[in-house]
Amino acid sequence: MRQRMVIAIMGALLAMSTGANANSLDFEALVSVQESRPLPALQTYEARDGTALAYRHYPSDAHTALILVHGSGTDSRYLATLAHELAAAGAASVYTPDVRGHGPSPVRRGDIDYIGQLEDDLADLIAHIKDTNTDVSRVVVGGHSSGGGLAVRFAGGQHGHLASAYLLLAPYLGHDAPTVRDNSGGWAEPSVARIVAISMLNAIGITHFNGADVLRFNLPSEYRDGSETLAYSYRLMTGFSPADFRQALGSVQVPVLVVTGAEDEAFYADQFEPVLRPLVPHADITTVEGESHLGLVVSEEGIATVRQWLQGL
Repeated sequence: MRQRMVIAIMGALLAMSTGANANSLDFEALVSVQESRPLPALQTYEARDGTALAYRHYPSDAHTALILVHGSGTDSRYLATLAHELAAAGAASVYTPDVRGHGPSPVRRGDIDYIGQLEDDLADLIAHIKDTNTDVSRVVVGGHSSGGGLAVRFAGGQHGHLASAYLLLAPYLGHDAPTVRDNSGGWAEPSVARIVAISMLNAIGITHFNGADVLRFNLPSEYRDGSETLAYSYRLMTGFSPADFRQALGSVQVPVLVVTGAEDEAFYADQFEPVLRPLVPHADITTVEGESHLGLVVSEEGIATVRQWLQGL
C-alpha cells in the first residue's frame, strides 16, 4: 500500500515540466560537417543483449583505435570530418558509434534498458574492434560533449581498464559541474521535478518510472531530418552522464587529453583547467581560441591538437 501511494504521488509530480529555453548553439556546424565528405556506411556489432548496434569505421594503418562518441540529441555523422582527418593522417583507426537509443533506426529512440547499458555497449564495441582488427594494440575512448561525459563515466566504471587513453572534447561533466552553463546554453531543457521525483524513487529501489522522458533538446526545426533524438528517458540521461566526474577522473592513470573551444556556448571553457588539473595532473588540457562548442570538432587547430596527441601516445 505504501509503495503504491508513493508511486501515485510521484506520478503526479511526473506531469510537471519546465519551460523552454532559448538556444544559443551554432548548429550550422552540423550541416557543414555532414555535407563535407561522403560518410562510410553504417556497420553493426552485436551487444551482449543480442542487439545489433551501429557504428561507422574510418580505417587507418595505425595500431591505435579511437572510439569517438557523439553528443546528445544527434548521431555519429557530425564527427565525420574529425574522424576522416585523424584516419587519413595515420593517427588512429576511428570508430564512431551511434549510441543506443540514437541514430536513423534505434530499437527505442531516446531510451535504454538500464542505466549502465551504454558502458556495457562500449565494452562490447572494444571487444568487437579487437576481434576484427588484430593489428590494434591500443584503444582510446573519447567523445564530444555528452559523448565526452560518457567517456568519463566509462573511465570511472567497471570497464575503465579497457581504455589505454581518454580523449575529452568539450566534455559534459554533469549538471552541477562548474564547467557547465545553465541548461548547457539553452540546448538542454530538463524536467527538474521529474528528475528529482525519479531520483527519490530510485533511492528506495523503485525504478518503475525510469523510462519517463525527463530531458528535451532544443534543436531548431531547420536542422531536423527525422534521425535526431529530441527527448531522453531518465535512464538514458543518467547513463549518458558521469556518475561522479571527480571520482572517475581522479582514478585515471592513463593519458588524457581535454580540448575545449574558447567560445563554447554550452560550457565555461576557462573552468576546465582549474577544475580538472587537481584531479588529473598528468592530463593535457588545451583551449582552441575562437571556436564554439560544435565548431571545435571541425576546426583545423582542434583536429591538429588531437592528431599530435594520438601520434605521441
